[in-house]
Amino acid sequence: MSFPGSWIPRRLLRVLASGTTDGSFLQIVRANYRDKAASQSLTCYLRTPFATQFLRERSWVSFRTPESDSLLYQFPKYVSTEVENSEARDQHPMKAAKVVFVLGGPGSGKGTQCALIVEHFGFTHLSAGDLLRAEIKSGSQNGAMIQSMIKEGKIVPSEVTVKLLQKAMLSSDNDKFLIDGFPRNEENRSAFELITGIRPEFILFFECSEKEMEKRVLGRNEGRIDDNIETIKKRFKVFIDSGLPVLKHYDSLGKLRKINGDRMKEEVFESVRPLFTAFAKKD
Repeated sequence: MSFPGSWIPRRLLRVLASGTTDGSFLQIVRANYRDKAASQSLTCYLRTPFATQFLRERSWVSFRTPESDSLLYQFPKYVSTEVENSEARDQHPMKAAKVVFVLGGPGSGKGTQCALIVEHFGFTHLSAGDLLRAEIKSGSQNGAMIQSMIKEGKIVPSEVTVKLLQKAMLSSDNDKFLIDGFPRNEENRSAFELITGIRPEFILFFECSEKEMEKRVLGRNEGRIDDNIETIKKRFKVFIDSGLPVLKHYDSLGKLRKINGDRMKEEVFESVRPLFTAFAKKD
């Protein structure tokens, strides 16, 4: 991708194209993020008219901090006209939505518990994975892009997933949402909070032993080709490695609610129920 080399001081950034051979993704990585003066200088530079216009033509798709301090922009912009419609925003302000993130490893029982919470407390259940699959099935331009990225083994940009969640929330008459299996990592979390402006009420985390999760996943008999011991262990490791920072973040804010998921679903729900009963009273 070509761009004026002077628009950002080279001592602050290295800029490279990544993601596609035609340079449709631009990644900006701060080279010296520990330098406070350099960081402030960069922030000021990114607010200049030229830099603002340059980035306005692109769509922010990911953000990592503080370890890599990376910005990733997509060109052309991600298409999401329904979400960008200001009239829809006015009719159903995102800031009024109440969100609970539901996390747990594969086979931890979070889907079962979400169904019970919906039944007893009137929440709307949203699954990031289901929304991505539905978008692919729709045959839309964005669905084709998502399918292509998955086939190539690439991670779907956080903004894409967040805007699908946002679209589903805006189209709902409800204002209470369980978001299942999201955020998977710190990048997801940052993107969701920045794009929607929503901070979750709390995070419901189902702790379950790896042995119990293996038994449940293998016993589901849903015909999933990835439900074998090796892939289950891999999925569990990915969940721990990427999800642990998210749990730590919300724990530091006093928003993490841990539930023992090794028990029967009825017993688990008896531990879940008081959390939502208290939430309903507060609401």
